[in-house]
Amino acid sequence: MNVSLNWLKYYLDTELEPEITADILTNTGLEVESKKVYDPGSEGLADLVIGEILTCEKHPRADNLWVTKVNTGQGKPLRIVCGAPNTAAGCKVVVAPPGSKLKIGGKTEIIEKTSIRGEVSEGMICAEDEAGLGSSHEGIMILEKSAVPGTPAIEYFEAVADHVFEIGLTPNRIDAASHIGVARDLAAFLGQTGQVTLKKPPVEGFKIDNNSNHIDVEIENISACPRYSALTVSRIKTGPSPQWLQNLLRATGHKPVNNIVDITNFVMLETGQPLHAFNADKIEGKKVVVRNLPEGTPFVTLDNEELTLSAEDLMICDTRKGMCIAGVYGGLESGINEETRNIFLESAHFNPVSVRKTAKRHGLTTDASFRFERGADPNITVYALKRAAMLIKEIAGGEISSEIVDVYPEPIPNPIIKLTYKNLYRLVGEIIDPSLIKQILKSLEIIIRNESEAGLLLEVPAYRTDVTREADVIEEFLRIYGYNRVSVSDSVNSTISYAQKPDREKIFNTIANMLSSKGFHEIMTNSITKSSNYSGQPVFPEANLARLINPLSADLDSLRQTLLFGGLETVAYNVNRKNSDLMLYEFGNVYRYNDKKGKRGTLDNYRETECLSIILSGNTGKTLWNEKGREFDFFDLKGYVEAVILRIVNNAETIKAEEAENELFSECLRYSSGNNVIAWCGKVGRKLLKQFDIPRDVFAAEINWTELVNISASQQVVYNEIPKYPEVSRDLAMMLDRNVKFANIKHIAFRTEQKLLKSITLFDVYEGEKIEKGKKSYAVNFILQDPGKTLTDKQIDDTMEALAKAFEKEAGAIIRR
Repeated sequence: MNVSLNWLKYYLDTELEPEITADILTNTGLEVESKKVYDPGSEGLADLVIGEILTCEKHPRADNLWVTKVNTGQGKPLRIVCGAPNTAAGCKVVVAPPGSKLKIGGKTEIIEKTSIRGEVSEGMICAEDEAGLGSSHEGIMILEKSAVPGTPAIEYFEAVADHVFEIGLTPNRIDAASHIGVARDLAAFLGQTGQVTLKKPPVEGFKIDNNSNHIDVEIENISACPRYSALTVSRIKTGPSPQWLQNLLRATGHKPVNNIVDITNFVMLETGQPLHAFNADKIEGKKVVVRNLPEGTPFVTLDNEELTLSAEDLMICDTRKGMCIAGVYGGLESGINEETRNIFLESAHFNPVSVRKTAKRHGLTTDASFRFERGADPNITVYALKRAAMLIKEIAGGEISSEIVDVYPEPIPNPIIKLTYKNLYRLVGEIIDPSLIKQILKSLEIIIRNESEAGLLLEVPAYRTDVTREADVIEEFLRIYGYNRVSVSDSVNSTISYAQKPDREKIFNTIANMLSSKGFHEIMTNSITKSSNYSGQPVFPEANLARLINPLSADLDSLRQTLLFGGLETVAYNVNRKNSDLMLYEFGNVYRYNDKKGKRGTLDNYRETECLSIILSGNTGKTLWNEKGREFDFFDLKGYVEAVILRIVNNAETIKAEEAENELFSECLRYSSGNNVIAWCGKVGRKLLKQFDIPRDVFAAEINWTELVNISASQQVVYNEIPKYPEVSRDLAMMLDRNVKFANIKHIAFRTEQKLLKSITLFDVYEGEKIEKGKKSYAVNFILQDPGKTLTDKQIDDTMEALAKAFEKEAGAIIRR
């Protein structure tokens, strides 16, 4: 939001330097992100003069050019060739004589006498953007007939330099989305030393001239429109705004349109209350109805764009048609133009959620919707209406031709909050004079309803939508009082805390560092995703999505059930940009709705789980002269998954791995502990790859990080002395049924020999013609070690014999001796 320093001075008697003003605003919570000087003279206005087109003839050698003679009040008229379609004799215009400097397209151009298609041109007639007075280039600027040729443009436009602050307005501070709101904070800060007070424009002089053009108002949807205030002004003269008004609008980045529209914009930027002016003669039935129109109703906006309305869109209608999308955008038919003589002026309060949904639905963002979405002041509608009506009478003439219609069936109450000095002192960290506390709160327009030695009973304005608790009031006081004024204690206090086990942050960093050291890249994908990804998915049913009540868009309407889809989107993005060798991991939360636990919408129906995803695709490395790269396979992924599990869980026997069916994968392995699934990993199926437009194999795993860390909490870390005695390696060959897995062999081995067996490794698998059909051959290596002594041949032989018999008995193995 742009704030003009010159504009602020309308409400504050202060001569603060711009730099000091910016520092005060930032320190009180309105961060000044940038500041600039708005100087129309520096944009080239200083060299321009007012002229009058005396004659205008077609260029003899160009269809779209005009040859004009322009009186600039400096002797002989200038001969100027112009291509603007609105060029006409008798117009008062802005002229850049030869030698003038203009900023055009960011570059300084010197206007020179030249020849255009054989005709001499002594200067240029300026459009709005060329004069540095706006952005329009639709034609030359046409001035009022009272403009005097020869008048310097900088004098005619009453152009003065201004300092403009760009404030990064946070969503909770909509009260500062106006110059009076910003001035209020400045006055509260400066008022601590008695320097300045806030001066609001008075409206006591408002009076109704007659009731000749009364228009009734009816609200059918009170929840979407709690308050609607309006009046009519008749016999106005629509035309350009005075220069002071145009200058203030331009300084804040707004293009002047006409006096009526400019006044509504001015009052909005002044007070924060959006207004809308309708052509009263276009309101059929002399009645305005605030209601919803049927689904699919067409509506043409001010910029001549046709929209198809939703039944949820709140509309401002007459007895026959919709005239305006409430709080968002005006309609073409009831808009203000040069022929408008009677207006209906609206100052309403609309429900923030209703406005935001409508604006997002149609992709419209306006100054009005920006304010209504965040919660405008419901109690300022009549003040803003009176202020605008008085300005219209002053600038555009006319008469206030109706009583103020103020439909407010259910007034919105101001919050009542109890503030105790004890809590304020505790949170601020020091004792503060109660008189200063009361002064600052009053300067913020917080009403003191009652006071005692213990504290204050406060009434907070409804426009402070973020101040609802005692802590909020204390924060309001402190930001004006000044965080930098709170003294820093010389003492240091500390609390001895017990670190809860397991240390989740430490485990997180350990695994993240391990994966990164192995060549993985960490990714972070959006937890808000599109529900269409889950359409027809049996593993993650669409019915289990946690949906957003007020989604940002159709593509961001639900919380993710899995990290897999975000990872596949990342793979597709990289593959499309020729980065196809990928090793990715992501920590993130997934969300699931379960309607079996009760009524939808209660927190018990939703589950949030932290997960870790691992994704491999492409080649393991680059092909070099002495080494060939290969593609990732299922066993690469399995190795990384088990490395993560074993790094956290000391006793690997608590985790069981087994093949499982999964609609998303063509090959899938599931890891579980008891009845709880710890992880799954596999090769992503072709159907899912096609859905994300990925042309190559992808291997993915998702680990239930919450469950895995919880398992580690029940395990103890035991440290053993490094063995002094050597290991012994023995191999064993066996023939097995094809359905026997190595995991079965490993489980049998460790259960049979729990003391001496340290590790078991499968180093060869054979299936072929030389062995019986349905069988396979395993070659397994065993590492034996006794930490207390050197193993004897007898111990080794006995151990291997026991293992062989266990394999024969439990796995049906045939040992090849």
